[in-house]
Amino acid sequence: MSKDKEISVDIQNVTKSFGAFTALNGVSLDIRDNEFFTLLGPSGCGKTTLLRLIAGFEEVTNGAIHLYGQNIADLLPNERPINTVFQQYALFPHMNVTDNVMFGLLRLGHDTSKAKARVGEVLELVRLSDFADRMPSQLSGGQQQRVALARALAPSPKVLLLDEPLSALDLKLRQAVRLELKQIQVQTGITFIFVTHDQEEALTMSDRIAVLEGGRVQQVGSAREIYEAPENKFVADFIGETNLIDVTVSNVEKRKGSCVLPGGAQIICSAAEGALVGSGHLSIRPERIKITASGKGMLEGKTVRHIYLGTDLHIEVSLTSGSRVTVRMQNSTQIKIPNVGQSVGLDFEASSARLLVD
Repeated sequence: MSKDKEISVDIQNVTKSFGAFTALNGVSLDIRDNEFFTLLGPSGCGKTTLLRLIAGFEEVTNGAIHLYGQNIADLLPNERPINTVFQQYALFPHMNVTDNVMFGLLRLGHDTSKAKARVGEVLELVRLSDFADRMPSQLSGGQQQRVALARALAPSPKVLLLDEPLSALDLKLRQAVRLELKQIQVQTGITFIFVTHDQEEALTMSDRIAVLEGGRVQQVGSAREIYEAPENKFVADFIGETNLIDVTVSNVEKRKGSCVLPGGAQIICSAAEGALVGSGHLSIRPERIKITASGKGMLEGKTVRHIYLGTDLHIEVSLTSGSRVTVRMQNSTQIKIPNVGQSVGLDFEASSARLLVD
C-alpha cells in the first residue's frame, strides 16, 4: 500500500484514563484511507477502548483524534461519519432483514424509496438479497452478522469500526466470513478498523496491524512485517508461535546482531531497533527449524514430545542448555520422524532468526 495515501484517522498521543487506571497511554497511529487496519492484542490491552474513542462513546483524556483532518472531539457519536459493528449484532427481533437495515437510514431522514433502494444495494453486497423478508430468528449466526454489517454500511460511512464481530461464530464460519469482510472492504473503499485478539484473523485480512499491550502500541506494520520482523518479545510471542532462545550478544551494528547460541555456535542475524550487547533473546519460528543428525546442528538436544495436528507435526526438543524448542513440520510419509528421547541436531538459516528487545 502506498504510504502517500490520505490519512483517514489520525490518532495523536492519545491517553485514556478511568480514574486511577490508564487504559491507553500515549497512543499515536495514522490509519490510511481505504485501509483494512486491525487493532490486535490480548484482552485488556486497550484496543476496544481506542475503538470507542474513535466512535465517540468515550472522551479522550489527553491527545487528539482527527478524521480526515478534522478534530472530532466535540462531535457526538451520531455526528461522526462513522458506524460500528459490535460483538452482539443487536438486530431488532420484531423487524425483518429489510427493516433492520433500513431503520438507521430512516432515522437519518432518508426518503423511504431511496432508503429501500440503498437497502437492496447493501443486501446484494453481503449476499443476502434472497433473505430480505426473513426475521432475525430465521437466520444463522453468520447471516445475522452480515445483516449487522449491511446495516452499518447502508449510510455509507467514511470509517467502519468492527469490534470482534466474528467472535460468536464457529471456526469454519469465522474463516469464511473474514474473507468476505476483506472483499467487502475492497469493494466499498471504506476504511475498516477491526478489533480482534485472534492473530489469524489479523494476519488474514489486514493491510496493516497495530499490536497493543498494556495500553501502548508495541508495533505497527503489514502482516508480513509483524510476523517476519517482530520488534520485541511480546510481539514475537503473540503473533504466531516462536521459540525464544537465550543468547549472548557480542555486537550490534546497523540492525545486525552477532550472537553466541547455547553450545557455542555463532550467527549474525537481523536485530530489532534497541537491541543491546549482552544477554539477549533470539526469536526463531518453529517452521524455520530443521531436525538433523546429532552433532551436525547449530543447537543440540533430545526430542521429548510429538504433537499431532493433522497437516502438521510439532516436535518438542529439550536443548542441552535446558530450554525447549518446538519444531514444526508438515506431515509426510517422506520425512523420518525422530523417536522421543532421541538425540538430534537443530539447524536453521541465520536469516530466519531475529534478535529482539525485551
